[in-house]
Amino acid sequence: MAKTSLRLAALLLCLAGPLFLTVGAAAEVVDRIVAVVNDEIITMSELDQASKSFMMQSGISAKSQDAQALKRQLLESLIDQKLARSEAKKRGIEPNQKEIDQALEAFKKRNRIPDDAALNQALAQADLSLAQLRQQISDQLSSERLFQAAVGAKGSVTDAEVRRFYDDHVKDEAGQVHLRVIKIPFPPGATQGQKDELQKKAETIVREAEKGTSFKNLAEKFSVTQTDLGFLSQADLEPQLQEVLGRTRPGGLIPVQTPGGFQLVQLAERRSGLPPSFEEAAPEIRRVLLQKDMERRFGEWVKTLREKAHIKIML
Repeated sequence: MAKTSLRLAALLLCLAGPLFLTVGAAAEVVDRIVAVVNDEIITMSELDQASKSFMMQSGISAKSQDAQALKRQLLESLIDQKLARSEAKKRGIEPNQKEIDQALEAFKKRNRIPDDAALNQALAQADLSLAQLRQQISDQLSSERLFQAAVGAKGSVTDAEVRRFYDDHVKDEAGQVHLRVIKIPFPPGATQGQKDELQKKAETIVREAEKGTSFKNLAEKFSVTQTDLGFLSQADLEPQLQEVLGRTRPGGLIPVQTPGGFQLVQLAERRSGLPPSFEEAAPEIRRVLLQKDMERRFGEWVKTLREKAHIKIML
């Protein structure tokens, strides 16, 4: 994972992805200080929460060699978040409570969370409180407004860049698979008994899928988060997953256990044959490249905030 990409993803608070993948809000327990950003602090509790949430969702082992490097990168993203939050307050573009309430309801609808009980269950699995989630939503709204204020519509992509991307990434793609994923994460510090219970839940969902229950209904019935990954090139997948997908019929569900929990991968559809023509693919390629260019510009703008800030890291 590239350092810049991770920091931007955290700073922009997953504008294109699930909110639970963002880093946690400030910890309630004040303990060892790991960084000072102007007149604000970042504690070890806050950093541990960020690392725990990220590793739980990504399946990275806390004992792996990458864990410490990841923690340092997340600390850098937390610093950027502090600076962005301060800048939003200075510009008077922080969301009010009504806007946060509306965004929370939209978040519940987008993630198919039917009621507050289901929301509390999802928060418990992610080791977050409602106050932390509301702070994440506030930070997200502030970051979106900062993004527009700092970058606006200044991004640009040339025709040559669109053609190069098509030639490098689209032109030779033939076999593609449409995948959906249900995630069943382990709670923090899960006991073996809790893991066994979640395994039984995963097995029950697989049996329900075999009876013909739709993916959407499975997610609603068992109060789990589903993600539609869209079409992916088979060549970009892990060899083991490619092999299993080769033996799976469309609609089939593949259970995968990770250090962070269980993932149920559904093969929704296969697509073979010729890739889209350049004319067909160009509009979407241009949109993706424009978004990347704007994020790059935003990252450069955030660096200017750092240059003017007093930052002391004590990790």
